[in-house]
Amino acid sequence: MKNVGFIYDDIFLKHATPDWHPERKERLIRIVSTLKESGLWEKIIHIEPHPAVYEEIALVHTHDYIKRIEHFGTGYLDSDTYMSEDSLKAAFYAAGAVTEAVERCKKGEIERAFCAVRPPGHHAESDRAMGFCIFNNVAIGARYARKKGYKKVFIVDFDVHHGNGTQHIFEQDDTVFYFSTHEYPHYPGTGKRSERGIGRGINYTYNVPMPSGSGDKEYRTVYQDILPPLVKNFEPDIVFVSAGYDIHKNDPLSDIRISDEGIREIVRNILSCAPNPYIFALEGGYNLSALGESVRVTIEEMLKDS
Repeated sequence: MKNVGFIYDDIFLKHATPDWHPERKERLIRIVSTLKESGLWEKIIHIEPHPAVYEEIALVHTHDYIKRIEHFGTGYLDSDTYMSEDSLKAAFYAAGAVTEAVERCKKGEIERAFCAVRPPGHHAESDRAMGFCIFNNVAIGARYARKKGYKKVFIVDFDVHHGNGTQHIFEQDDTVFYFSTHEYPHYPGTGKRSERGIGRGINYTYNVPMPSGSGDKEYRTVYQDILPPLVKNFEPDIVFVSAGYDIHKNDPLSDIRISDEGIREIVRNILSCAPNPYIFALEGGYNLSALGESVRVTIEEMLKDS
């Protein structure tokens, strides 16, 4: 059985959003309760994150943006990204959870990690919040991993929404490969197949737009046939996964039709690509029951030796 770290803190419950908002604390409450009820809670290594420090956030985000967020207060950063009294602290801890996972993997204390965090991150650009996201947690983790000696980083993003922030942050970087499947056309409108990177980053971005109604069969083709050779050819030292479970067939923000077993297949295929450390960070997923089950099957697969 693999050593799997589960990185979580109750501070993530204090990121308060309006009553209408789908990105709410009950998401993490359901994940924790599902893992406890399933018996997986005792099989994972529980790790408390530290808050990311300014220098870690600045690996990705501009000085002006960080200062603006620090002094913002409460209210809407964009039409659907809300900051409450404790959101800034939660955002620093969310980024810190991913850097903590990198540290633990680097020291050999764990082989894989699941970061149960909020606010999510993959829409956050270097200089602005977007789509429920304040800091780009996975991007910060990837840059931190490079700083800690990992030479090549592969990012897989299976959220139903394209990770525009992550793509743009690394689109000129040949040391970080960004791979995304996402419903298209859909929010935020990026992620065309033709978007392959810029400059020295050309061919280190790979988008697979999925039409509305795509299900287990279509995703199986991508994650069995397209992803593995890309990972093999890139030869990463570590793999990050933006784990967005809004691809589930019961999710209210999605027209993608992935079943519980389809989630399992996606995760299994990702984990079979390389023997590297894997760090999963929670992104979307807004049907509470589907989210809990999706994380359960993800942890089950992460614990397996093969």
